Amino acid sequence: MKEPMDIIKRSWDEWSDSWYVGYRTEEVIANIIKQPESAFHPTTFSMIMKAFPDLRGKRICVPSSGDNHAVFAFHLMGAHVTSCDISERQLENSSDIAKRYGWDIEFICDDTMKLGSIGSGVYDFVYTSNGVHVWIHDLNSMYSNIHRILKPNGTYIMYDIHPFMRPFGTHSTDRIKVVNPYDSTGPFGEIPTYKWRIQDILNAMMSSGLNVKHLEEMFAVDGTFWVDESKSEDSRLSDQELEDFCNWELNPLAALPQWLSIYATK
Repeated sequence: MKEPMDIIKRSWDEWSDSWYVGYRTEEVIANIIKQPESAFHPTTFSMIMKAFPDLRGKRICVPSSGDNHAVFAFHLMGAHVTSCDISERQLENSSDIAKRYGWDIEFICDDTMKLGSIGSGVYDFVYTSNGVHVWIHDLNSMYSNIHRILKPNGTYIMYDIHPFMRPFGTHSTDRIKVVNPYDSTGPFGEIPTYKWRIQDILNAMMSSGLNVKHLEEMFAVDGTFWVDESKSEDSRLSDQELEDFCNWELNPLAALPQWLSIYATK
């Protein structure tokens, strides 16, 4: 019987060469080159800039780096960046982009709950982006190792889907439908995923020794947050329809925060 992380790794290796290709188009990469800050939610980027007004020369690790948009952006802003992910194909595809542009980025295949290939006290800054926590079955191990690899007084910032979104499943905008109670955390599905609460994330951070300094609950930048990429009809939505998604009177779920960012230090 395959272990959960083996299933996740195999799945992401497959997805990296299929539907995930859309995150690596020339247009997407060109936009990051033109505006590195576009790789972040504006509020999260403000938190990063408050912690590091100048990223030049800083050592940054991005565990569960996924699309590597944040990795590319940090490099373009002058940082020395290590990209870690459990999927070899995700790293290979991102490494190909880095080589194409002559970007000196370190890529390491590693489990975010272990980070066994990374030494202790190495990084000024560790950043995790959207879509990390849903794949993590042991938050305490994840945060213990994030704490371990940070330098003394190092910074950790996370950005992810707000846990208040999790009980509602897919982004239905016509009515609110609860598919799981808030305290049902998983695992869910054949490819195991988890729906952690705010208390689970914060308690794991604090148990690791991280000092939580600031928290922001944010709304979607635009209506594309509510678009289901698997539905072809959603690609034909008008600008007005997309704008309406952000109006809580028309879309009840828009009354809840969609994103969460937390700033902590070692």
